[in-house]
Amino acid sequence: MTFATWSLLGDVDAAVIRAVTVLVSVCPHALGLAIPLVIAISTEVSARHGILVKDRLALERMRTVDVVLFDKTGTLTEGRPAVTGAWAVDGDEDALLRVLGGGLGRRRHPLARALDDRARRLGALPAATEFAANPGRGVRAVVEGARVEIGGPRLLRERGQQGSPPAEATCAWIERGATVLYVLRDGALAGALALEDRVREESRVAIDALHRAGVEVAMVTGAAHNVAETVARNLGIDEVFAEVLPEHKAEQVAGLQRRGRRVAMVGDEVNDAPALARADVELAIGAGTDVAIESAGVVLASDDPRAVTAVMALSRASYRKMVQNLFWATGYNVVAIPLAAGALAFAGVTLPPAVGALLMSASTIVVAANALLRRRVRL
Repeated sequence: MTFATWSLLGDVDAAVIRAVTVLVSVCPHALGLAIPLVIAISTEVSARHGILVKDRLALERMRTVDVVLFDKTGTLTEGRPAVTGAWAVDGDEDALLRVLGGGLGRRRHPLARALDDRARRLGALPAATEFAANPGRGVRAVVEGARVEIGGPRLLRERGQQGSPPAEATCAWIERGATVLYVLRDGALAGALALEDRVREESRVAIDALHRAGVEVAMVTGAAHNVAETVARNLGIDEVFAEVLPEHKAEQVAGLQRRGRRVAMVGDEVNDAPALARADVELAIGAGTDVAIESAGVVLASDDPRAVTAVMALSRASYRKMVQNLFWATGYNVVAIPLAAGALAFAGVTLPPAVGALLMSASTIVVAANALLRRRVRL
């Protein structure tokens, strides 16, 4: 168009010069670098801070998230519960603990490990057979010829044991937010245990930072309501989903999405994988299971929940840098193309080809330098 216009005006020499100037001025190097270079540098920065970005789109979507849904055990808490109380119908708490230790063996679940550790201090444990787990409800086994079941309030309700044990036996445990497990022997109540898992100090810092960023925080857990509510009050969590069976965690994510929320899910266990896959952004704790890590777009190498705020900060900072680069790259062309075409030649303002080439290179350097500044982001 430039060549044709100046040729029609009768100045073929100017037509050639202006057309060449347009060609050398608007080579879109800067536009092509604007976003990919920021993404590459952001991925490098995240890796240096222990954040593995498996899906770059997950990192980009993180800036749009308005609610972060945390799993409780091992994410907001340390995942190392300890037995802090025991009550037995016959008054022999040590015998009850030995039976439980034998019934659970060395299972992977944190509560099972806590019971096993406590029971082994009491000496040899009885053998158990026919072990079976019912996720979200409890476990059962045959110990010393009796069918032993261990579980939370749901187990009591399903076995028709509401109202027991006596309130004075568990009231103090419930008030302080302990996880209460009930023990049934041959269908009859045999005792109860209190287990407590300490909340991470980093969790409070992470949640406060998310609130300052305008993001709400929710928690999903299979723990009883009293345990979940106690943790939520301590940390300032906005919404709690308690006594959720593992297979129903994804439904809580879907429920938030139906309310128009964009959800980031943080988890570490096998049963978190469906919820991670359903969320808009999936973040897995690196110390978690392979299934959870495989389902996530972003993997946090540590189990520190503050890494979630780092991902949010990096996503928002990267987006700002992308916008800046696009603004510079397109803004340069908006100014350079008319000047190169000779739009202001009537006023004596022209752009020589050599100057156009230098400006084109300068715009590329500016975009690259601006992207490199992303390395200075503080996470």
